[in-house]
Amino acid sequence: MSARVAVVTGSNKGIGFGIVKGLCQQLAGGIVYLTARNPDLGHKAVGNLRGQLTAEEHVKVRFHQLDITDEASAIKLRDHLKREHGGLDILVSNAGIAFDVEAKEPFGEQAVVTIGINYYGTKKFCDVIFPLLRPHARVVNVSSRAGIHKKYTDDVVKTLLSEDLTVAQLDEFVETFIKYAKEGTHQKHGYPNSTYSVSKAAEIALTLIQHRQSLKDSRKDIVINACCPGYVNTDMTNHKGSLTIEEGADTPVYLALLPPDTTEPKGEFVYERKVIPWIGVGS
Repeated sequence: MSARVAVVTGSNKGIGFGIVKGLCQQLAGGIVYLTARNPDLGHKAVGNLRGQLTAEEHVKVRFHQLDITDEASAIKLRDHLKREHGGLDILVSNAGIAFDVEAKEPFGEQAVVTIGINYYGTKKFCDVIFPLLRPHARVVNVSSRAGIHKKYTDDVVKTLLSEDLTVAQLDEFVETFIKYAKEGTHQKHGYPNSTYSVSKAAEIALTLIQHRQSLKDSRKDIVINACCPGYVNTDMTNHKGSLTIEEGADTPVYLALLPPDTTEPKGEFVYERKVIPWIGVGS
């Protein structure tokens, strides 16, 4: 049996780094790809892991450059995985961005950038890499409870929770937000005052679409979930989070290593290893 192969996006630091570490410790005989946009930072992270893992665990780590917003970069990784391993068993989509609350960029600009990376970047990368998924593959989209918003209009909630939700409708949801964000009318139209929150709601909804598509796939037992790692002490939270990186990585690693033919969770939003609802109706 060939080694199971895992890829963790955005993993040179923070929660992604913790996920790579956890997979190296728990994925028996596996290969774990730490990815980063900047190769120097990626190789440095691989070196940092050497002091945190046993020699047997560290030998599992490989580095490959990846920018999820760059199709050419995604294709290079896809081709490498296909050539070297013939497929992929675990994908943890962790790469993302959050503007600081004191950011000076106009809100509309923040919306374009945040949605472009967290939603469109994740979606496009998955489109490139999903053909490599093998039977029993596990996909984890690292999202956030920030995606939970109880004041979307009832029509928006109905759309996002629809069993028939399409990617085109989800694109329309984020594009409408971007339009309102540029106008400064997003809150008036029932959107939160956070580009990160909307991007993560879209990412969770995308996960549910991907799950439904996987049920029709000829490859057996592909399981796709989204999760919230919690409020973790990382650069993204300005180190205000109460959880360690290892604690934040726990649920993503748990989902990445769900056993073959697992019955649940599948197509869910998971926090602290428990399924939770992610959107509410009205106020």
